[in-house]
Amino acid sequence: MGGAIAAGSIATPLISSCSSASASEPLRFWNFYSPVTQEKEDLQRQSDWFAKLVSDWNSSHERQVVLEYIPGQAYSGSKLPTAFAAGNGPDIFLISPGDFLRYQTGGVLADLTPYMTQEAIDDFFPDALATRTVDGKVYALPMEIEPLTIFYSRPAWERAGLSEGDIPTSWDQLLNVADKLTSASSSGLVLETVPGYYQNFTYYPWFWAANGKMFNEDQTAATFAGAAGEQSLRFWADTVRTGVAPRTLPAAGDLVGALSGGQAAMWHSGIWNVVAFQLNAPDFDYGVFKTPWPSGGEYTTALGGWAFVANAKSRDAQAAAEFCVYALGSMEDHSINRMVDWCTYAKSDIAPRKSALQRGTAKGGYDTPVMKTFKDDIFPGGRGEPRYPPVVYKAISDAVQACQLAGADPAQAAETANKAIDAYLKTYDGPRME
Repeated sequence: MGGAIAAGSIATPLISSCSSASASEPLRFWNFYSPVTQEKEDLQRQSDWFAKLVSDWNSSHERQVVLEYIPGQAYSGSKLPTAFAAGNGPDIFLISPGDFLRYQTGGVLADLTPYMTQEAIDDFFPDALATRTVDGKVYALPMEIEPLTIFYSRPAWERAGLSEGDIPTSWDQLLNVADKLTSASSSGLVLETVPGYYQNFTYYPWFWAANGKMFNEDQTAATFAGAAGEQSLRFWADTVRTGVAPRTLPAAGDLVGALSGGQAAMWHSGIWNVVAFQLNAPDFDYGVFKTPWPSGGEYTTALGGWAFVANAKSRDAQAAAEFCVYALGSMEDHSINRMVDWCTYAKSDIAPRKSALQRGTAKGGYDTPVMKTFKDDIFPGGRGEPRYPPVVYKAISDAVQACQLAGADPAQAAETANKAIDAYLKTYDGPRME
């Protein structure tokens, strides 16, 4: 997941996946970064990174690639599935774990394994590839790992008489601290409120921290309607019920603007905000700490991130697959260094390859206290974002929304979601979902 846009759509089935490009036309690379001129420097860096990648490829390959920019909301809405349903899907595109099975089981994703060396496959962190692999075949190459955590404003803490010693490790402590930080003009704690794949992504760490599992061992029955589901849904509901969390996002969802502007004191979000702080509020004093866990639970976080994929029905699926591997999945220096640049310059992310993380660390990309905390403390306890299909995602989303914003009973909401997931599992015959 990650970035700041929600991933996936639950509409429009994948009826056809054939690209319309002829043998002489360039491969179309749909993305939500480039080419576009951005007002913010961090976004411009990201656009330039994509432009340089394509320029490098085009200068050394006969089959050309052209970038086609799709605005984030459209890309994550109906644009991508509608294009595939109409037989006009792009040759190369970006995908999140939340939509992986939708496209993989639909026969859209090309197997990238034949174009990779075993050394390169082994260079990826196992969790980074786990949600992109089926039966030992790699169908997507992650460009980033984006852990979630709690960002907090040190000035807000000082005004509330709090210190580093008050950093919470439990849910009760978090609610208590959030209450002290809440005022008429500032939210003590911000959790995502907009329904979608992104909100689900931010909810999973709380469910997991309560020892939650979505399915039984052989994935034949849902186990959401247990203590973890009820406990995590109740916590999300309590943040709004007690007034420490808002019903709508402050500053139109701009974490940096909200914390630096005093509209929020804590915000649960991801590592991608670090570079936004560096470029847009460089003098603001903030910190991060691990997402707390309940009594009897344990620390964890969700590791999101987007990945490159190739259209299996492209007029030149081989070239599309080779492009993905050229970009992110070879042992060539340019491939490894490209990932370093993305994760430590264009964005602030954990590199999903061991070699890239080592090079990024050696170059100072993780030297700041916040990035060092992400790399050494927050990332190691994380779990890859699950690849739940739309029916499973929607059942969870409905439960979160009902409890967080509509005052539903958490036990009943979890049970309703569990029934929907159970019904789906009776007919599901695809890969493991987590």
